[in-house]
Amino acid sequence: MTNSTSASPLTRRTILSGALGIAGIAGLTACGSGSSAVPGQAPAVSAGGGATGYTGPKVALQFWNGFTGGDGPFMKRLVDQFNSEHPNIAVSMNTMQWADYYAKLPAAVTAGKGPDIGIMHVDSVATNAARNVIQPLDDVASALKLSESDFAPVPWKAGIYNGKRYSIPLDVHPLGFFYNKDVMEKGGLDPEKPPMTADDYMAALESLKGMGIQGHWATPFPFTGSMSVQSLIWQFGGSLFSDDAKQVLWADDAGVKALTWFQDLVTKGYSASKIAQDADIIALQNGKTAFNWNGIWTINTLKDKADLKWGVAPLPNIGGTKAAWAGSHQFILPTSRTPDQNKQTAARVFLNWISTKSIEWAKGGQVPARNSVRESAEFKALKDQATLATQINDLHFPPPVAGIGDAMPEFEKALNAAVLGGQDPKTALSDAAGRATKILEANAKKYGG
Repeated sequence: MTNSTSASPLTRRTILSGALGIAGIAGLTACGSGSSAVPGQAPAVSAGGGATGYTGPKVALQFWNGFTGGDGPFMKRLVDQFNSEHPNIAVSMNTMQWADYYAKLPAAVTAGKGPDIGIMHVDSVATNAARNVIQPLDDVASALKLSESDFAPVPWKAGIYNGKRYSIPLDVHPLGFFYNKDVMEKGGLDPEKPPMTADDYMAALESLKGMGIQGHWATPFPFTGSMSVQSLIWQFGGSLFSDDAKQVLWADDAGVKALTWFQDLVTKGYSASKIAQDADIIALQNGKTAFNWNGIWTINTLKDKADLKWGVAPLPNIGGTKAAWAGSHQFILPTSRTPDQNKQTAARVFLNWISTKSIEWAKGGQVPARNSVRESAEFKALKDQATLATQINDLHFPPPVAGIGDAMPEFEKALNAAVLGGQDPKTALSDAAGRATKILEANAKKYGG
């Protein structure tokens, strides 16, 4: 996830590439079909997991990522610090748009020209693992004595595919509740007490409506309407998929309740209708709406607005269960046709070092996945990020199943049909679930699931 104080919302949305992993899956599909395609070869050596450091000859490592926004300079400073502390390892950071990254990575690995280290959104890990674009990292976790107790459980478990670990979590970037204090005050609300329950939230929207204010603009687009409705589904006790992704569950009762609640924001006059992409967050900044559910990357965007009085809180509990959508950046090591023991070891040393130094990364608008960093006084001093970090055990990702992202556009079509087109939520979700089921069935054959 990339965020920026200078980039426009469109730029951030482009970087997200829809549901994060979709661009990666599209790029992978273009490189061949089925799990029989082998872009790279697994390393011949374990490289010791990097636990003992690196004392070999000087090596140059290529580190690819998509941090093109405001978080890029934070990662660059970490890379520079690592290089200064490790004279025999020179890490070069190659940054590109995420869509380009996901398209180029499999091709580069196939050609034997892949990077030594990479970053991957959590919902792309399983697909890349199935295609052998990335290598298992069990040796890293074992040698460095990393375990679930060192990390937030949700992102830690998400890096496992078919019983093997393929990624090490760097961060999570959850959805949060942003509010305009001036607009709340105009609507007769206490700007220091954002509504956090279903009843209080509806009462607040009614109060705002009584003052002619549409309090919560409901965007029909993936960014961030889909993230909001996904959060609501989990809050109402439902799921998007079964754990093995063989069943699409979003048309169940919880899904219907979630999408109906979101649709009602428009039909009951709490939201403008037929709003444009990103109009919801712009309306918050311009004083036209009070509430907005958006990602943690919004913190730095709002901080850039000197005259804006705003606050942030965890998502309100609408459905009865605390839950929120989140993404996660995870470290991966691409496979190599001709593994180099020295590079393999050095890459693992870099991966572990960045993980332990991720407080600087948090300043870019992230929640560190590593417990020791997240629980440090320095992170807690980042009050806005720390506020959203309180959701760490309530976050949800898609199941770690190859090709899972291919089904999400169907969910987003249902969202658009209901919120923008006024279609019955049950019908929209059921139709979308039928289409998505066929996609998952085809992917199960393709990836051997």
